[in-house]
Amino acid sequence: MVEMEKVSIKRTLKGRAVSENTRHRFETTTSEAIDDGWWQQEELSDSLPVKTSLIKEHSKTIISNNQSPDVPFEQSINPYRGCEHGCVYCYARPSHAFWDLSPGLDFESKIIYKANAIELLEKKFNSPSYQCKPITIGANTDAYQPVERKLKITRQILQLMLDYQHPVSIITKGQLIGRDLDLLAKLADKNLVSVAVSVTTLENSLKRILEPRTASPTSRLEIIRKLSEKNIPVTALIAPIIPAINDGEIEKMIHQVSLSGATRAAYILLRLPYELKAIFGDWLDTHFPQRKEKVLNYLREMRGGKLNEQRFGRRMSGDGIYAQLINRRFHVACQKFGIEGLHGREGDIQSLNTSLFRSDQPKQFDLL
Repeated sequence: MVEMEKVSIKRTLKGRAVSENTRHRFETTTSEAIDDGWWQQEELSDSLPVKTSLIKEHSKTIISNNQSPDVPFEQSINPYRGCEHGCVYCYARPSHAFWDLSPGLDFESKIIYKANAIELLEKKFNSPSYQCKPITIGANTDAYQPVERKLKITRQILQLMLDYQHPVSIITKGQLIGRDLDLLAKLADKNLVSVAVSVTTLENSLKRILEPRTASPTSRLEIIRKLSEKNIPVTALIAPIIPAINDGEIEKMIHQVSLSGATRAAYILLRLPYELKAIFGDWLDTHFPQRKEKVLNYLREMRGGKLNEQRFGRRMSGDGIYAQLINRRFHVACQKFGIEGLHGREGDIQSLNTSLFRSDQPKQFDLL
């Protein structure tokens, strides 16, 4: 009897950052593909599309409360779980494991949407115990990912924010935010909105493999410009900074976002919680095998010898000489190009107006 040899099967999928479903931390069984000679490697080529499927969720709550001292918001809403943008580095990937789904390919191809988001939010706003504080949309997964074009949950939330005069901030790298400039401009007139646009690289070739279904670097700068022209406060989020991959672009990115109209900038160092360590390591093997150990060693140097750091005050910016160098370069560039460099909990969200909120607005409104 001839024992079948196990082989490492690596493939790339067009428009996807990862090519397989990484085993998540709650799984009790595992499987591994083997080459038994009955199929060809070409069958797993990038010619095979992976379709995105939608899963409806009827949530019990819509607002998440945050106690972390190193993010600038206390309340957040994520209309979607999973994200079709497919950013390989996304720190939200491990959250898919709570649904018994993989943080790998499942995360970017099986999207869970909160079908009753508007009903829950309006009920919350009308609760006698509710205290108005700015709400951040898209802190975990992008609220302007491709499925939003069809479902329009984010737009409905913004309409509700406008009706109730509730302050809101948005984090996105999605070009689709341009669709909602009408609502955002009305909110901005009353100091009820701020937007953070994520900029990861100015190189299209890197963007295509790092975050394949996101807007191009040029399009993101255009998003910043359009928001700025409508007097909507814009912060550029230079994130994540990945040593030996995109850290050489820090100064160029800050220069370009300042020219586009951003008035503030912040940065976040790459975070690799749970399954993301293996996912990102595989990505490095595929695209930057010669740099893999250099990248990981830099991260360990900034994370106390580990690839991830959970301590508040350190998890976003790291520690050590290289982390200090990145911080110094960032703030020197901000000063040079006339843009405010943010620290910790600072941000436009802190200055949003909470005095206009009214909880007596239950009505039918145009959601489209």
